[in-house]
Amino acid sequence: MLAGIRAVLFDLDGTLVDSVPDIAVAVDRMLLDLGRAPAGESRVRGWVGNGGRMLVRRALAFDVAGVPDDDALLPRAMEIFFRHYDDSNGEASRLYPGVAEALDGLAARGLLMAVITNKPHRYVAPLFEALGILQHFPVLIGGDTLPVKKPDPAPLWHACELLGVRPAEALMVGDSSNDIEAARAAGCPVVAVDYGYNYGRPVAEDNPDRVMSDLRALLAG
Repeated sequence: MLAGIRAVLFDLDGTLVDSVPDIAVAVDRMLLDLGRAPAGESRVRGWVGNGGRMLVRRALAFDVAGVPDDDALLPRAMEIFFRHYDDSNGEASRLYPGVAEALDGLAARGLLMAVITNKPHRYVAPLFEALGILQHFPVLIGGDTLPVKKPDPAPLWHACELLGVRPAEALMVGDSSNDIEAARAAGCPVVAVDYGYNYGRPVAEDNPDRVMSDLRALLAG
């Protein structure tokens, strides 16, 4: 899998980190502030992956389709959500099993690494610092780093440019159709993990080059 690869581009939520516990706290506090019923962690797991704006839309709609009954409420709801997420980010998030070992192993092989997430950029470094993995990532690209985010390929191209590699030399690793679509459009090979957030669908249905259940499998070849 790593033959000819010089860099590995990782998604964050659902790939490296189970961040839903923190996100769900912020979502539920937002809903309660708006006089609505909380969603709960299980439901929020199916809403994560397209950035904060879509997450809040889904929460207001109480549905993954994200069509709220009152779009005029969206700006206020987003302000409330991000205020609460400022407080909860990193409190209960955890690395998935094997992530720390995989990152150490890739670094030992001299591979460059970047994170490309649809999460706002300001949350990434504090989260990684709290989890002890920030040193592995010279490039952190958030959902607001560029005018577009995944599944647009531009964030992947931007990461490749910053790392000094060609897209064909950069392996994208993610957990959702967004990651796979972005990688295909960018010209990057792509691996998907089967434990993340893919809107309730098996990620294998989106036809990545390979599916794995533990990132340490990257080190096996």
